[in-house]
Amino acid sequence: MVNPEISSLEKRIQQSPSKTELNTQEYFVNMGPQHPSTHGVLRLVLRMDGETVQDIIPVLGYIHRGIEKKSESVGYRQQVHLTDRLDYLCSLMNNWGVSAAIEKAMNIELNDRIETVRTIVAELQRIQSHQLWWGVFGMDLGAFTPFLYGFRDREKITAIFEETIGARLTMNYFQPGGMMYDIHPDFVQKVKEFIKYFRPILKEYEDLFSGNIIVQERLRNVGIIDGKTALAYGATGPVLRASGIPYDLRKIEPYGVYSKVQFEVPVGKVGDCWDRYQVRMQEMQESLKIIEQLIDNIPEGKHMVMKFGAKIRPPAGRFYSQIETARGVFGTFFVSDTTDKPYRMHFRTPNFHNLWSVLKMAPGGRVADLVAILSSIDVVVPDMDR
Repeated sequence: MVNPEISSLEKRIQQSPSKTELNTQEYFVNMGPQHPSTHGVLRLVLRMDGETVQDIIPVLGYIHRGIEKKSESVGYRQQVHLTDRLDYLCSLMNNWGVSAAIEKAMNIELNDRIETVRTIVAELQRIQSHQLWWGVFGMDLGAFTPFLYGFRDREKITAIFEETIGARLTMNYFQPGGMMYDIHPDFVQKVKEFIKYFRPILKEYEDLFSGNIIVQERLRNVGIIDGKTALAYGATGPVLRASGIPYDLRKIEPYGVYSKVQFEVPVGKVGDCWDRYQVRMQEMQESLKIIEQLIDNIPEGKHMVMKFGAKIRPPAGRFYSQIETARGVFGTFFVSDTTDKPYRMHFRTPNFHNLWSVLKMAPGGRVADLVAILSSIDVVVPDMDR
């Protein structure tokens, strides 16, 4: 005998339409705070419908160290070592940012040697930062080899920095009035050797990763944000430029010796993950051009125009200065009451503002898309939790 329940089930299956919508249900998922693709201790609360992201809420504060509050209890020169604990991949550029704000407040004039060395070092670190981003970006998408290649090549820059600065990660080198030390005697030679080595390596990066059809499928038309919306969220750097807005302080408000060199500002058209990827790849090419124009023409002069260790007491008032790091605009604002410690110090960090653009990029995509989106933003979480 045929089981009547089985017979009834078969009848319902035969009568049901061949194509039906999936029955899904909304639920919440925590991505982090220890998820491997969050690039730090970041928590993302996802409102999901099946595997589709409906909404996203970033939650910060897991590694807050109160750096801005600490700034009120240490001298102006001691601010330098606090800034390289923010975005540790742009530590030297952060040093430059706070030094520039203090120099602006006190009308300190730097010589050409200081300005040139600062520019060269900043562009070396821009390349070094993008190399790490490229390697981690590949690993986030499931390709482990780029991670090995990226770290292999950035080690050459790290070794150059270590000789002059004495550190490899949280480096502090620039300070108000100049630099802590002059460049190493082998600095120029080794930078030129790196340029010769790295230019063909960039082609290797393209062949290995950029041309991979799987990579392109994961990145094209994923995480789109237009220029107007990116501006509304306060995004800067490659995130903003990938959306078609050529905003780069090195061009718009030149500092250092950027006004004396020729370089292009890469921009995107769609504002998707692929454009953000391409902008950074092109920026490494442009950084090489900048360094090449300067490395053989470093002027003679002192590496410090102030007395080393002198007390810094800016005039009373509010002061602001900003520079372009590898992730965007890093602004330094402080209030002086004429003492040797700032009354208030605040940092406008690029990672904090860039993160919120994920509110526009993520909804409508899948969880796997969110991994690519977050990696394409290139966040460094300590820069947000400050």
